[in-house]
Amino acid sequence: MNTAAVRPLCAGMIALAFCVSSNAQTLFTDVRIFDGKSASLSAPSHVLVKGNTIERISTAPIAADAGTQVIAGGGRTLMPGLIDAHWHTTLVRPSPAAVMVNDVDYTILVAAAEATDTLMRGFTTIRDLGGPAFGLKRAIDEGLVAGPRIFPSGAMITITSGHGDFRHTYEIPRALGAPLSRVEGVGGAMIADSPDMVRTRVREQLMLGASQIKLTAGGGVASPHSPIDVSTFTEAELRAAVEAAENWGTYVTVHAYTSAAIQRAIAAGVKCIDHGHLMDEETAKLMADNGIWLSIQPFLDDEDAVQFPPGSIQAYKKAQVISGTDRAYGYAKKYGIKTAFGTDILFSPQLAHRQGAMLAKMTRWYSPAELLKMATSVNAELLALSGLRSPYPGKLGVVEEGALADLILVDGNPLENIELIADPAKTFFVIMKDGTVAKNTMPR
Repeated sequence: MNTAAVRPLCAGMIALAFCVSSNAQTLFTDVRIFDGKSASLSAPSHVLVKGNTIERISTAPIAADAGTQVIAGGGRTLMPGLIDAHWHTTLVRPSPAAVMVNDVDYTILVAAAEATDTLMRGFTTIRDLGGPAFGLKRAIDEGLVAGPRIFPSGAMITITSGHGDFRHTYEIPRALGAPLSRVEGVGGAMIADSPDMVRTRVREQLMLGASQIKLTAGGGVASPHSPIDVSTFTEAELRAAVEAAENWGTYVTVHAYTSAAIQRAIAAGVKCIDHGHLMDEETAKLMADNGIWLSIQPFLDDEDAVQFPPGSIQAYKKAQVISGTDRAYGYAKKYGIKTAFGTDILFSPQLAHRQGAMLAKMTRWYSPAELLKMATSVNAELLALSGLRSPYPGKLGVVEEGALADLILVDGNPLENIELIADPAKTFFVIMKDGTVAKNTMPR
């Protein structure tokens, strides 16, 4: 815990929100608890938060000390804060063109505003998988900006022509000793074309504070010069990244859609696959047999689909990915792959408001209890792969004694009505992060 985080998180809060110091106590009375693991709510209970952790949980009344903030739950549901395992803190609101031309300081200020909105949607933790998030993370941790906990990857690492190489064709070839490209200069992505260069780029991100490392092991949708079917890094390059990360006690995740890219990454020792929509059944079984995580997103041809110009190569690649979504989730369930929830919302403040709705609509594959567990305790297990590189020592994703106090008080039972997660402005009466109440709209 960064002691600077004791400062009140008042900036940008709604009028009825209030703040408490990290030395204060908050008592939730008469709540039904979804603990992040169970398929049912607890009996009526009381939860005492002291500092930034859950001090006590009891079905018997808990005496409130003088100065304790008491929140009368009235039978509502107390649950862990939500976790998004695939988020891009600095890339949610701007357009692709704006990312490339805007002043980076302005981009970070926009990201700070979005971070506050992310917290107000009940997402108290995110795993950032590419972008210049280190400074914003620090500002949030120090209480200068209200926002979620950030597990940063720093710049995603790619190859020449890979997903994340947004250079124009007139910038090719790249001369030795030439300045960094725009995307590299702002910390969005770093290009590496040999094991030694990969090792250097990984170590740079770890030095800057990365909690895990992300490489793009295959083609991507948004990148104009990166077909979906290509595999990018060689196994030796991927292994160099894995070794460098493991030397720091953390892990590598890779952006990969296809079986070929996934299998190469597994052979190199990668611990997590982000996306995986186009994998075949053999690859799914390989993931399960090797305990590889799948961080997959519910990409469908619906209102939550990122829109690209009709007829564009990006629109074509998006359709390819969407075609595999149902099948990939089916394989994940069939083989019991460790599966995380994330949204990967890019370049759309409108879609950002649908963050919780994207979880709720996944009832086509999972029960509400499975979904809530995935977005809390299961995602927290994935975050724990960062080991000592975790920026937030303590237990996340659960409501239990000794866990970090990231909590949501929901007006209703989301195990019975998962749609409550889709309307946080209306249904999340209290949002607490790190023991600090960031939102309180309880009826007076």
